[in-house]
Amino acid sequence: MTKTRSPGLPLDDKGCYAAMQAHDARFDGRFFCGVSSTGIYCRPICRVKLPKEGNCAFFVSAAAAEATGYRPCLRCRPELAPGLAPVDSVHRLARSAALTMEEDCPTPRRISELAAILKITDRHLRRVFFAEYGVSPVQYLQTQRLLLAKSLLADTQLTVTDVAMAAGFGSIRRFNDLFKKHYQLTPNELRKKGRSMEENHNGITLSLGYRPPYAWDTLISFLAARAIRGVESVIGDTYRRTVAIKKGETIHYGWISVANRPTRNTLSVTLATTLLPVLSQVLAKIRHLFDVNCSPEKVYEKLAAMNKLAPNICVPGIRVPGCFDPFEMSVRAILGQQVSIKAAGALAMRLVNLLGEKMDTPFEELAFAFPHPDRICALGAAIENHLGPIGIFGGKARATLALAEALATGSITLSYSANPGDVMKKLRKLPGFGPWTVQYIAMRALGWPDAFPYTDHGIKKALFDRPPHEILKLSQTWSPWRSYATMLLWNFLPNKLENQRGSS
Repeated sequence: MTKTRSPGLPLDDKGCYAAMQAHDARFDGRFFCGVSSTGIYCRPICRVKLPKEGNCAFFVSAAAAEATGYRPCLRCRPELAPGLAPVDSVHRLARSAALTMEEDCPTPRRISELAAILKITDRHLRRVFFAEYGVSPVQYLQTQRLLLAKSLLADTQLTVTDVAMAAGFGSIRRFNDLFKKHYQLTPNELRKKGRSMEENHNGITLSLGYRPPYAWDTLISFLAARAIRGVESVIGDTYRRTVAIKKGETIHYGWISVANRPTRNTLSVTLATTLLPVLSQVLAKIRHLFDVNCSPEKVYEKLAAMNKLAPNICVPGIRVPGCFDPFEMSVRAILGQQVSIKAAGALAMRLVNLLGEKMDTPFEELAFAFPHPDRICALGAAIENHLGPIGIFGGKARATLALAEALATGSITLSYSANPGDVMKKLRKLPGFGPWTVQYIAMRALGWPDAFPYTDHGIKKALFDRPPHEILKLSQTWSPWRSYATMLLWNFLPNKLENQRGSS
């Protein structure tokens, strides 16, 4: 194999090799090591015998390694490596494109369509994408499909045909040919070499990797306090919810169950088999919800200075809870304006009981899909007459309708890959959307790491009742991780925040 170095690596070759020697999980997903003597590429945490330094080539992405001819290690499984968090604005375009393609993996957008969404030219998209990942968008997407297929073959008992379809290959022959070309194994041969997990009778189980440390208890407690009864539940340390994802003219209904496996640094994800046609979308949403692309050591390095304000404000491994359904979360935020977390949950439950789609699931506590924006739009100007009797009055009803109409018409897109600045400007123009609501939606629905709802009551209390202008000035020292600083401040006063207004 040719020894190559991919552009844009976070470390030089010696730094990468040192990380390989240490098996340091903080570098997992930041680069991949191709070994010329074996033709295999690995994650830096791989426990196989350390290769000679002279035989190592380092790549910024799995796709770049495969484009050079390397095939993935069957032991460390590169498809489980966590992704890169989209923080640096210089790289955001390329990473936004990658996130969009990962979510749309089975039905990939043409490059021109993707460029149009990002408001750039095809040529510029290809240029920034290659600079970030070392491959073209098409090569990257092909690798994502192959790695998803490899994960399904290793972790489930799905047939090869089902695997091919779920991973987005329209042709079994095409799938077999590409698989053998890249991995020098047929799908069936790889399955024999792998260790398939025991199947859940109600679904399939996959793993998603993350970088430790991971403050799981803090994150799951946040989600438990805000779970919408009938749609979401947290029992013990397991999160479950209903799912309704539209693909073309079909809505795919199902459920997911997510638990932490800290000894493996992975999330165990079980999902209904009815969701296989939208599997890549489901996995992308789960990554977003549980912030698995976070680089916790970077966050802690920047925010550790918060401990000068008071001991133990900043703790390692903090995550920002994202969302699975941006409209659902945003409506929940609207309902949480000026009321307690408990009261907002009660309003959301009534809305679901009134307008949600009834579902059958294996879990008694999960019975509804959250209403789609179209269902809210159908209420029209009379929305207050429909929602008033369940306690959603005036401004909140009108704000819910305005958001639903904006999403239905496409004038606003709530997406992890959207431009947060543009979306926030549009949200501020909607009735009932003040600074707190806009910042909160940016933090959770858009995955923007530098959102900061500085007018929040809980943040003010955590910062010893400083006035808002002082809080905003202080927060500048925490940029670009102010969303994480927000979570740290809310967690600093857990008992008080349960009944505080604003932190919905």
